[in-house]
Amino acid sequence: MVVQKGRAASSHLGHTRVAECLVGDDTASIVFTARNEQVDLLKPGATVILRNAKIDMFKGCMRLAVDKWGRIEVAEPANFGVKEDNNLSMVEYELVNVGEE
Repeated sequence: MVVQKGRAASSHLGHTRVAECLVGDDTASIVFTARNEQVDLLKPGATVILRNAKIDMFKGCMRLAVDKWGRIEVAEPANFGVKEDNNLSMVEYELVNVGEE
């Protein structure tokens, strides 16, 4: 379910529209980066199914995305509340190089 949607911004490198949306289910939430036609599908309160979504790292934090291999489908309204207090995008990760012994 889409909880919030930021304002869509256009890229300076072309006609790409990008908006960050907070999506989630009854276990957690995460920031989803919507691109182009995806921006129009993700409206606050809408229920969507994300197929073959992937995680991108941005400044050490997770962002969910659907690329050309994935799909977004609008679904019937969900019957659950989104767990916004477990936002997985708020966790900052640090890359640690493990040396060979």
